[in-house]
Amino acid sequence: MPTLVHTPRELRAACDAFRARGERVGLVPTMGALHEGHMSLVAAARNAGAQRVAVSIFVNPLQFAPTEDLAKYPRTLPEDLARCDAHRVDVVYVPSALDMYPPGFQTHVEVEQVTRVLEGATRPAHFRGVTTVVAKLFNAAGPCVAAFGQKDYQQWRTIERMVRDLDMPVNVLGCAIAREPDGLAMSSRNRYLNPDERARAVAIYAGISAANEAFGRGERAVGTLTTLASRPIAAAFDSIDYVAIADAADLTDRQVEAGEQAVMLVAARIGKTRLIDNARLGERLVIG
Repeated sequence: MPTLVHTPRELRAACDAFRARGERVGLVPTMGALHEGHMSLVAAARNAGAQRVAVSIFVNPLQFAPTEDLAKYPRTLPEDLARCDAHRVDVVYVPSALDMYPPGFQTHVEVEQVTRVLEGATRPAHFRGVTTVVAKLFNAAGPCVAAFGQKDYQQWRTIERMVRDLDMPVNVLGCAIAREPDGLAMSSRNRYLNPDERARAVAIYAGISAANEAFGRGERAVGTLTTLASRPIAAAFDSIDYVAIADAADLTDRQVEAGEQAVMLVAARIGKTRLIDNARLGERLVIG
């Protein structure tokens, strides 16, 4: 079984011990309810040269609005530890909220511009919570390679920006979306879906695929591409927060024409569950 640690000091001691032996450390920040998408991040960290990998499991209250699903977010620590063991994770960091945010905590990290659109517009406090907790995880782990899934595309770009701006000694990896055989992006929130909702949820992949195929045939009009994506999603989901096309690097909006460096991003709600997905236009979507 991996070594289980609970405090920033314990995580730092474990990571420092690895580095003292000349071993590079990989970090995979998660909120638990682990699935094979998370384990693909462990593999990505190793492929990037990490001889030792730490996985953090912390359901971060700062990134949830009062109306969101903090209380019901799945917590499956015994299963998570077993999955980490099966994938040869070295350390699992499971801090308490008090460990992360002790009494009197009042310092936050905020990235501007890239966080103001899309998820930032829909969930105004979300990214401040994400960047604060990730900065604390990076400080606790020390120099490392950190793997993030591109399903949370805006989060990945935000963390890249934070690391670059604050000179953090972290190599941030953006890893390909892990998908189910029918194309649905793997997510801990997929556990919320009942069988009917799960069958309908694949429409988010169908919509993105339709737009991506049209892009591959030469379509560049943003309105046409977003309409193609929206049709199957609107037919299957209960509501759509956004279907947007943005610059793949900085997420600036593309109002008229999608260029060669464009990403389509979608957020939609089905039942009580909010799902997100995205694709770089012109790139093949890999499933299975």
